[in-house]
Amino acid sequence: MIYNTLGKTNLEVSRLGFGTMRLPTKANNADIDKAEASRMLEYGIENGINIIDTAYPYHAEGLGGSGESEKFVGEFLAENSLRDEILLQTKSPSWAIEKESDFEFFLNEQLEKLQTDYIDIYLLHSLTVPDWEKVKNLNVLDFLDDILADGRVKHVGFSSHIEVDHFIEILDEYPKWEVVLTQMNYLDEYYQSGIMGLNYLKELNIGSMIMEPLRGGRLVQNIPDEIQGLWDTAETRRTPVEWALQYLWNRDDVDCVLSGMTSLEQVKENIEIASKIDTISESDQELIREVARTYKTRLANRCTRCGYCMPCPHGVDIINCFTEYNIAHMMDNPKASAMQYFSLIDEDSRADCCLGCGECIPFCTQMLDIPEELEKVYEYFGDEFDHF
Repeated sequence: MIYNTLGKTNLEVSRLGFGTMRLPTKANNADIDKAEASRMLEYGIENGINIIDTAYPYHAEGLGGSGESEKFVGEFLAENSLRDEILLQTKSPSWAIEKESDFEFFLNEQLEKLQTDYIDIYLLHSLTVPDWEKVKNLNVLDFLDDILADGRVKHVGFSSHIEVDHFIEILDEYPKWEVVLTQMNYLDEYYQSGIMGLNYLKELNIGSMIMEPLRGGRLVQNIPDEIQGLWDTAETRRTPVEWALQYLWNRDDVDCVLSGMTSLEQVKENIEIASKIDTISESDQELIREVARTYKTRLANRCTRCGYCMPCPHGVDIINCFTEYNIAHMMDNPKASAMQYFSLIDEDSRADCCLGCGECIPFCTQMLDIPEELEKVYEYFGDEFDHF
């Protein structure tokens, strides 16, 4: 295993981290298959993985509820006497915080579930701009100061799916941020905080962790023939998983890549890839860019995310509605994009809230009939995640 220094934390972290959002489950059941999941964690740790990432809602029955992942991880580490050998990362459910005392309530619950008296890295989970304003007004920075001072948490940070300008604003508001988790893969260089966000983290020496390196598996499953044909032209032959992971590990602004693995075979494959130095050449980089360009020809509409249509007078998040709709078409995977659509876009900002006023149409640089396109988004995703 290869290790990197995680920014100014000075922690030596395996460049492959074990994400526990997609642990194997029992047949026809949401319950974690603990025997198989334990074998996966054991193999990962024996072969060099030294960080486990979990969160309050992972393996919950519904979006955003209390899940079983933290409890399982706590049991596994306790039973195997591994707590002090592993960097443990979990997250505060920012969306669920309604009053100042909730910060303590959730942290104490998480410490109990994880069977530990300290957490190595504690992140504010999936910050949106409204959630950041809410928790800031509830004195979250004082809370972070307190838990760092009393030792219950060693390092603090946040995860987010927000645009780079808001991302930078949050970074600049608290000098004690040490770790940030963002989404990145070769399709997402200019999505959300993207490359500019990674560059800013490097400038600040903040530990950079990556989620969705395979876009929920969509970069390695059901690959279109035209994409596979491009990969087949490479001078150095790699599997789709190798292309996706090595793209990230060849970046000097990425410290750790979290992979949400669901089988022992995936753990073994990812560790094998993580344990070798594989330099991506300039011709390889150009091939990756060509693959990304080809994927983008499969978009459902021509939205460029310029933002001239915003703000919508009725509160519709036009840009992100179109983004998730386009990604679903591009990757031919509506379920994964639906999860993003329903979890990251507020209920009163989704496509079905469009009243068809047409005020946005004159501002669209791509001359889209935006209300008509939003109707397509609504027809595609519906109004609830459960039917996917």
